[in-house]
Amino acid sequence: MDLKAKIRNIKDFPKKGIVFRDITPLIGDGEALKYTIDVMADYYRGKKIDSILGAEARGFIFGAALAYSLGTGFIPVRKPGKLPYDTCKVSYDLEYGSNVMEMHVDAIKPGDNILIADDLAATGGTAKAQAELVEKSGGKVVGFCFLVELEFLNPRDTLKGYDVMSLIKYDSE
Repeated sequence: MDLKAKIRNIKDFPKKGIVFRDITPLIGDGEALKYTIDVMADYYRGKKIDSILGAEARGFIFGAALAYSLGTGFIPVRKPGKLPYDTCKVSYDLEYGSNVMEMHVDAIKPGDNILIADDLAATGGTAKAQAELVEKSGGKVVGFCFLVELEFLNPRDTLKGYDVMSLIKYDSE
């Protein structure tokens, strides 16, 4: 299936010069979404994964579906103040500032094998911060699973040493 054809390109969003890769048409197409999750799950089937970690909001879509398909747990990572129990957090830099994400302190047990799933890898900074949360909690990052990878922003440089899988790659804006 040509998944790239299911991505809508929106020029000059969120600012001039950026081409936004809108995944909404893909996830709105049941056949394309099922195919996407099946391919992602097949890549990881048979690997020891205790839980899938996904950050709000689009990481929830792919992470929860992968967890279901692989029969694992799902760990939600959220913005500060959104989780009801004690949390651990990590701060990280973005292109236009910084951000913080949190997860429950008991979400990961020492030695747990965690797969991190998200919709898009740009610079890899957000994914690297998620790995920091996992590793601070005593877990091991099995890999990163993305729908879209913006190769021209070199996310694999930031994620060097980790297994990175992506279904759709863009080598230029």
